[in-house]
Amino acid sequence: MGRGVLLTSNLPQLQNLIKRDPVSYKEEFLQQWNHYNSIQQIFKTNPNEQAQHYKELVNFISQVATCYPRETAEFPSQLSSLLLQSYGVLSPDTRKTLVQNLVMLRNKDVISSIELLKSLFPLLPRTSSSSLRSYIRKTILSEIKVANLRSQNHKLNRAVQAMLFGMVERGMSAEVVGDRGKLRAMNTPTNDQDSHHVDEAMWAVILTKELWKKGVWTDAKSVSIIAQGCFHPITKVQSASLYFFLGSEENEDSEDEDDDNVEVKALHHRREINKKTRSVDKKLRKQLKTARKKSHNKGPTLANFSAIELLHDPQTFGEKLYDMLNIYDKRFSLDHKILIMQLLSRVMGSHKLCVLGFYTYIMKYLVYRQLRVPSILVALAQSVHDLTPPDAITPVIRKLAHEFVHPGVASEVIAAGLNAIREVSRRQPWAMEEDLLSDLIEYRKSKDKSVTAAARGLLRLYRDVNPNMLKRRERGKESALGLATGSAPLPYGHSAKAAVDIEGLSLLEDHLQKLREEEGINGEDNESMWRGWDVDSNDSTDSSDEDEWMNVGSDTDNDLVIDDSDDENDEKNDSTEQAEAPKEQSILTPADFALLNDLRLQAAAKAVETTGGSKAKRKLAELEAAAKSCSADQNPQDEFISENDILGPRKKAKADYAERMASIQKGREGRNKFGSYKGKQNKAMPSSSTNREKARNKPMMMMVSSGAVRSKKKASLREKQQKLRAHITRSKKAHH
Repeated sequence: MGRGVLLTSNLPQLQNLIKRDPVSYKEEFLQQWNHYNSIQQIFKTNPNEQAQHYKELVNFISQVATCYPRETAEFPSQLSSLLLQSYGVLSPDTRKTLVQNLVMLRNKDVISSIELLKSLFPLLPRTSSSSLRSYIRKTILSEIKVANLRSQNHKLNRAVQAMLFGMVERGMSAEVVGDRGKLRAMNTPTNDQDSHHVDEAMWAVILTKELWKKGVWTDAKSVSIIAQGCFHPITKVQSASLYFFLGSEENEDSEDEDDDNVEVKALHHRREINKKTRSVDKKLRKQLKTARKKSHNKGPTLANFSAIELLHDPQTFGEKLYDMLNIYDKRFSLDHKILIMQLLSRVMGSHKLCVLGFYTYIMKYLVYRQLRVPSILVALAQSVHDLTPPDAITPVIRKLAHEFVHPGVASEVIAAGLNAIREVSRRQPWAMEEDLLSDLIEYRKSKDKSVTAAARGLLRLYRDVNPNMLKRRERGKESALGLATGSAPLPYGHSAKAAVDIEGLSLLEDHLQKLREEEGINGEDNESMWRGWDVDSNDSTDSSDEDEWMNVGSDTDNDLVIDDSDDENDEKNDSTEQAEAPKEQSILTPADFALLNDLRLQAAAKAVETTGGSKAKRKLAELEAAAKSCSADQNPQDEFISENDILGPRKKAKADYAERMASIQKGREGRNKFGSYKGKQNKAMPSSSTNREKARNKPMMMMVSSGAVRSKKKASLREKQQKLRAHITRSKKAHH
């Protein structure tokens, strides 16, 4: 009894002894377990009573749970239910203790990852402690990352993605409020339930973005979660989802310490005012180092191309974006509408969608006085592709020319309008009208360089894509020669002649045959490899089917004999086709097509070297252009443009006060204050320059009009004699 009383009052010692010998101290553990059950009933009624003792018991049982798995089987579920049901009445220390013990039980493999995550996900939107929220967030991310470290844990990923999708979907039934004017105040949730749904959706989007950024999730299901967030009624969730597809991180959680921006000027100002200690200096140096590292690693913002490509049913996604933009136009601010327009245009350009109502909607923003009009022009240009009907784009080009390209606006506006028209016409050349094109290219004679460059770019574009729309004197030599040879562009909706065979297939067959001969594989072995390609892998099914087949006699057993030479020939032909079937049933892979293109290029280059004819050269040029376009299609970054492509080259803006002072300070680096490199600093003995040294550097005209030179000119013969004698006397004295 003395030992039991001593151990029950000292839980760390009992914990150590149980880990060494669980069987001998099972009675003491059961005593503490019964004590925990009684304390838990009291704690549920009044959480403030015996909270410290309850936390000690929870820590103790979590440490020794692996020693008595049968007795503590319900312990994790009790902690989880207490957190989820009574989270609002628990103290912050108790919440943190329960969460830490749940994580400890997961580390000891007492509970699975799914059970832990089911307990932690509902706590994220409910907790008000930044430290506990950060701890839960890091635990969730690390748990999913470790589970997918060696291979994809599909079971865990499906469960977590289902939870995240449910967190986003729970608040979708609310009304879209918006963030414009008076509605911005209404954007805040009205009750606790709505606030909980908003926080749930926001955390679901943030966690999915983090897992995508770390490369843990790169599948279409995670993209579907954020795509659902693009249509959430709350604009905060919408913006976070839109920024994900646009490749920007501007709307991250403000409480994430890793993403906080460090203000260097504020740090230096705080250092000057506060008390100067070593610890403060060390902390300042660390923050400055972090700020420099972030500014160095900050690169250009690119769109999230892989996520856009993984969208499920992009046509429906684009139509829903347009409907949201059109219906709630009065509720969204301009910045938010531009975000939606940018994403819609990139989806349309990437998947070649036709949402024709978008061009009618965007026309009201095509005014040069419109705020952020370069971003709107970029969205317009990115939405156009070669499958867009020209009839839908022609009114847009007319509106651009009417609003941006006329003598009543500045040269920067004309250049932006011409560049926007060029980018739209590059994607759909048939939307341009001949009369309008002739008027636009006349601006190449402008005195402003940016306008001239934009007009020449439009002219070069139509010389390449459709020189028929240009006048004869504007087509250029190469375009005129191309039209003379009959190489005219195909109209909209027309395609080249359908291919009936794969060009250059014989080259691929010869190449593969040569490889087989080098490896010692004959044609019979190759045919044997194709035999049985359609055999089902399920042997049990085959065996069961074979038992049901009936034995059929040969043709010789039949009484009916038909002697027809045509039928015999047909049978021979059928047998020949069956023998050759394995060769015809071979399927070319993408690697085979890539090899075929390389072989065609090599053959064309060899033909140019041997014959040197114009036909062979044209063939080689066509193959090289096709290979270049194929490589450009594989790089989706070339499909999108930036605001610099619309604005074009601009004059250097006048520097403001801060930039001028920075340039002055940079020029003063390494130079002493009020110092000069002339005179005394470059001599062995410090001294200033003499008057004679200064006189050597004076201008000639200044010296001619000086009093000394004029007095010499006006001096009499007697004065000159006196000066000469005085000079001779001084020279004699100097030699002695």
